[in-house]
Amino acid sequence: MEINSDFSRRVSVHAASMDWTPSPIAGVDRRMLDRIGDEVAQATTIVRYAPHSRFSPHVHGGGEEFLVLSGVFQDEHGDFPTGSYIRNPRGTRHTPRSEPGCVIFVKLWQFDAADQEQVRLDSSVIPFVEVAGRPGVGIKHLFRNDREEVRLERWQADARVTIPAAAGGMEMLVLDGSFADGGGRFTEHSWLRLPESEPLDAVAGPGGCEVWIKLGRSVAPADPREARV
Repeated sequence: MEINSDFSRRVSVHAASMDWTPSPIAGVDRRMLDRIGDEVAQATTIVRYAPHSRFSPHVHGGGEEFLVLSGVFQDEHGDFPTGSYIRNPRGTRHTPRSEPGCVIFVKLWQFDAADQEQVRLDSSVIPFVEVAGRPGVGIKHLFRNDREEVRLERWQADARVTIPAAAGGMEMLVLDGSFADGGGRFTEHSWLRLPESEPLDAVAGPGGCEVWIKLGRSVAPADPREARV
């Protein structure tokens, strides 16, 4: 399966308008944003757990990174409420579940083998910090290494926002509010991926905007011809 697999092109998906697709596990549905492979895939997905649902135990062969968008995600390591940011390196394992239900934004099979840093943090307790030279912008840093940077940004109403092109490209998910750029208007759960040659030049909506942003990439995109189940 290939969905938005050409990383040299700009891609945008308005996920809130997509139908939910059932996964092989009852009560767990998804909206696929990009994907190279079938059930074992290099993928970016929004996943919904119904109340009292659980996923089968599994090992993260290629690593897992996710942000809890709503509800409470749970596994044997703890309860992770809205705003939790988790990185599970290659070789880790867990049994996901959610008693109250939850929605998460998750990236799979995108860890460099050398990246073994485990991250479990609650972004809701981290304050936004104003950025010199970027009026109307606040930042929460979630993760950074020599290959990628992950952060939350809050843009004030009508703020003009520019982010230079990044080696490895950039992507963003709207968490709240809206923004517009030359390619259109982006609202809650809209996802935008830009190639490494393209900067962002955007204007926040009248109610401001909060976005998850990744600059760079841990691993190169998989070759779809080599994707395996």
